[in-house]
Amino acid sequence: MPAPALADTHIDNIEGISVARDGSIDRFGGMVVDEDGRISELLDFGDRPTREIDYRIDGEGRVVVPGFVDGHLHVMDIGLGTLVLDLSETNSLQEALSRIASYAAAYPDRPWIIGRGWNQERWGLGRFPTAAELDAITSDRPIWLERVDGHAGWGNSMALAAGNITAETKDPVGGRIERLEGSRAPSGVLVDTAMEMVDNAVPPPLPEDRDLAFYNAQRLLLRHGITAVADMGTSVEDWMTFRRAGDAGRLQMRVMSYADSVDTMLLIGGPAPTQWLYDDRLRLNGVKLYLDGALGSRGALLKADYSDDHGNRGLPILNGTQLRNLMSRAALDNFQVAVHAIGDAANADALNAIEELSRDYSGDRRWRIEHAQIVDSADLPRFGEHGVIASMQPVHQTSDMMMAEARLGEVRLGGAYAWRSILQAGGKLAFGTDAPVEPVDPMAGLAVAISRTNADGEPFGGWHPDEAINREQALAAYTAGAAYAGFAEGRFGSLAEGERADFVFLSADPLMANAADMRKIEVLETWIAGQRVFDVEIESR
Repeated sequence: MPAPALADTHIDNIEGISVARDGSIDRFGGMVVDEDGRISELLDFGDRPTREIDYRIDGEGRVVVPGFVDGHLHVMDIGLGTLVLDLSETNSLQEALSRIASYAAAYPDRPWIIGRGWNQERWGLGRFPTAAELDAITSDRPIWLERVDGHAGWGNSMALAAGNITAETKDPVGGRIERLEGSRAPSGVLVDTAMEMVDNAVPPPLPEDRDLAFYNAQRLLLRHGITAVADMGTSVEDWMTFRRAGDAGRLQMRVMSYADSVDTMLLIGGPAPTQWLYDDRLRLNGVKLYLDGALGSRGALLKADYSDDHGNRGLPILNGTQLRNLMSRAALDNFQVAVHAIGDAANADALNAIEELSRDYSGDRRWRIEHAQIVDSADLPRFGEHGVIASMQPVHQTSDMMMAEARLGEVRLGGAYAWRSILQAGGKLAFGTDAPVEPVDPMAGLAVAISRTNADGEPFGGWHPDEAINREQALAAYTAGAAYAGFAEGRFGSLAEGERADFVFLSADPLMANAADMRKIEVLETWIAGQRVFDVEIESR
């Protein structure tokens, strides 16, 4: 990591954009960064610094916006995904099987074939894949492949055997073993908590594997202008990987961490959230709790049956009492609570729990609901109560819209990916990518937020277009809003005097772009604390 700035630097001749949480915009022509990497002055066009300057950098008239703050992703999953088989771009079962076979042949000495990213919906398969289809490729070692959303795993017979999964194995609480039709025999796919039976048998990554994975993840994020992230589901091993990077001076981006369990939260934080470490680059904020699964694996918890799977309403990973007990334990010591809720029943229960706990725990809690994808329209106004933050990922809307219609039917989509309604109700938005579930690409997220259309411009006019938001609101949710959601306002996120000088140079102004042009905007440079950490020209040489 470059050494901290040791002198005042004037970054001049820029089209600067400062954004507040409410979407209000302040345009400026230059800024002064002090020796600690903080902004000491924002300058109007033509103004000169009021203090003596050691260095001047010519911005060449380029657009500068705050560094993107990804409000929900999985840092180590991104990095570890670069070290295993990637199936995220496969478009059919046969293509996936061919890629798995090639990978197995290329790595004959690996004891397990590990991968991620498959999606039976993208394949148009109409069912889950099976162990038999993997067995036909190779039966000499276990194969274990995580679904794109992380809520299901697909294994061959050896992987199922490693997890001691047979026809007699019962479904765990909050999970499901998919069975062959007409029998109790496992088909090869495990959903939500059932995945743990095989996960626990997989050899864990070595510390050096984790260090490389973090290096790869950080490079990818910086390349896309992401200067800070909320890491959802941080394990002790993840936390120690971040600490090793910080101790060695290799931690460049800022990580707001949410532990994968209350036990992990207490082990890392002890009596309270940690202090900000490494010059505001790392902090344990609280804990992430899983209330339900995902739509793709029909684990999202619904108030009524799935339209395409009658009798199934999803998987409650926690019951109401467990949820409240865990939230209460975290809130007792001022840890922040982030609840994963995708289905309308899960979101209603999360809102109920927040309402109940707000009576006992006063103060600035900033309760978070992660994803909030499918909400009963009657529950939308409740996001305006108790400071609830809807931590959402715009690209999920375009990735899942056809599947959501099949899973729910048109009648229940009134509160689906309801960004505008949540804002109008007084709720707060924090946007992210959920990478590696979705690609690391904030510009794509901004394009979806303002249009409700995918990269092909479909559907024409947008999917439920009344829920689109304006450019300023979308940019705020990806910067100042996501920083606020992690108790980081005043430190970074908006480009204001006293904040860390975290910013990106863009190839065009996102506030003047339509959705198609937004997707074409490039990140030219990424700066953290007044130091350049990515330059597209250098990277392309």
